[in-house]
Amino acid sequence: MSEVCVRVAVRVRPLLPKEVLHHHEVCVRVVPGSARVMLGPDRLFAFDHAFGPTASQDEVYESGVRPLVESLLDGYNATVFCYGQTGSGKTYTLGGGNQGLNEGGIVDRVAQDVFLLLEKRKRSDGVKASVQVSYLELHREELRDLLELQTVHKELHIREDEKGNTGNGKIF
Repeated sequence: MSEVCVRVAVRVRPLLPKEVLHHHEVCVRVVPGSARVMLGPDRLFAFDHAFGPTASQDEVYESGVRPLVESLLDGYNATVFCYGQTGSGKTYTLGGGNQGLNEGGIVDRVAQDVFLLLEKRKRSDGVKASVQVSYLELHREELRDLLELQTVHKELHIREDEKGNTGNGKIF
């Protein structure tokens, strides 16, 4: 894995049908052949990855996330999070759409790859592994465990361990 600790990707979502109906215009564009995004006529921003409105879930996953899964299984830490305003496409990117198999989001694809790659390593090298995951939502400074149905109203606290790692205690 390279020495870069944090990589930033941006995904520009397509206009929604109601936005097209109301003649809204796209204000953010990916510069073709680059990882740069143009806002308006003259503001340019650089990222590690930039995906335009026609980018598939597979394209986003393969270039931005799959390398992290491989590194994770080699013992490195990996985190993927989505950030943006309401309606910007975070849920679609993470969870996928309801359009079929090709629309699976990052979470589905990571889960599939982790277990496929572990099975492959088990067959080739006899590797044994256990898997623990966290799936959290941070919204308006409230943390919620999305895998625990009973935490809808339970307040989770962020803690730091002796090594400086942070979590809510049960995640580690």
